[in-house]
Amino acid sequence: MPAPLPSPAPLPAPAAPPAGGADLPACSRSVPYTARTHGYDTFRIPAVVRSGRGTLLAFAEGRRSSASDTGSIDVVLRRSTDGGCTWGPLTVVAAGRGDTRGNPAPVVDPRTGQIVLVTSYNSGAVTEGQIMRGEVTAAQGRRVFVQRSGDDGRSFSVPREITADVKRPRWRWYATGPGHAVALTRGRHAGRLVVPANHSAAPAAGSTDNGQEPKYYGGHVLYSDDHGHTWHIGFVDDTYDGVHNANESSAAQLPDGRLYVNARDQHGVAVGNRLDSHSSDGGRTLDRPFAVQPTLDDVPVVAAGVLQQSGPRGALLFSGPSVPTARQAMSLWRSRDGGVSFSRAVTLSQDRAGYSDLVEAGAGLVGVLYETGAAGTYERIEWRKVAV
Repeated sequence: MPAPLPSPAPLPAPAAPPAGGADLPACSRSVPYTARTHGYDTFRIPAVVRSGRGTLLAFAEGRRSSASDTGSIDVVLRRSTDGGCTWGPLTVVAAGRGDTRGNPAPVVDPRTGQIVLVTSYNSGAVTEGQIMRGEVTAAQGRRVFVQRSGDDGRSFSVPREITADVKRPRWRWYATGPGHAVALTRGRHAGRLVVPANHSAAPAAGSTDNGQEPKYYGGHVLYSDDHGHTWHIGFVDDTYDGVHNANESSAAQLPDGRLYVNARDQHGVAVGNRLDSHSSDGGRTLDRPFAVQPTLDDVPVVAAGVLQQSGPRGALLFSGPSVPTARQAMSLWRSRDGGVSFSRAVTLSQDRAGYSDLVEAGAGLVGVLYETGAAGTYERIEWRKVAV
């Protein structure tokens, strides 16, 4: 993933709606991951799903030596069977063993009840910059794996590589999610599992570029029509012109069956930090190229979450920090028009805040799993349950 923004100096509180949570039941807040515990320096990159049995599965990257994106990193999991009040023991789902495993993208298959988890890998000895510049071997570079659980997340199969099916030869960097993937439940593609992802491409022959320029980032999805056993590449954003540089992305299926996709813009020249589009064919193609979402201009350059609430009055929700120049003040936005426009609904805290993911938490509540801290953005990964 791209390097995070530098840790900002204290900022004045941004104008925002009141902080949420005042009228929520007990257990609306807990901390499944705290830095410098369980043998890890830092926990980052949260992803959360709710199983068919109501169990919350909170995934993260456990970074052993530092907060760096490079090095020995495991995919870890904590489960909650009481709505996020308490969390079970930390388990390692995909062990790096000195290498980097991360970018968890879990999804609950509604037809089988299994949890399918797609993750990314690279050698712990190489950096994103080296990968983007083409300075690594295929074995050292970014690779993609899938796992599954049939026992409510208590255990997972060993990672199975699917790189050859979902990564084009010209691509260098590759990242799944991060955040939950999507199981389509409506329309002719019902049952399809869709994983938002991003990549970088090699420069064209004869170019003086080295491939690390942000314009070589692009978004895409991978999908499976057989419960995660075989995988295919869906739409590919491959403009590479530097105007819109789609990066980490998330998706949700709208009530009309379309897929809404929202992506981080990694320093494209177009004004704005969020890009979006829709797909009417289950992620095979985009209805239009990615374009700036101007009603999310308060969001900095960061990964974010989206979620379509169920029910006749369910809104499309977006989670992310709400200070344009800093990772601070985690907030939720609401869209009543399928992602055409968003308005801020609630701010959870004025503390520093980074990556986030969303899940329905029952009884009209939404769960937010996000990076936060008072002095640093990655002090803990916090769980919040809010009414939106």
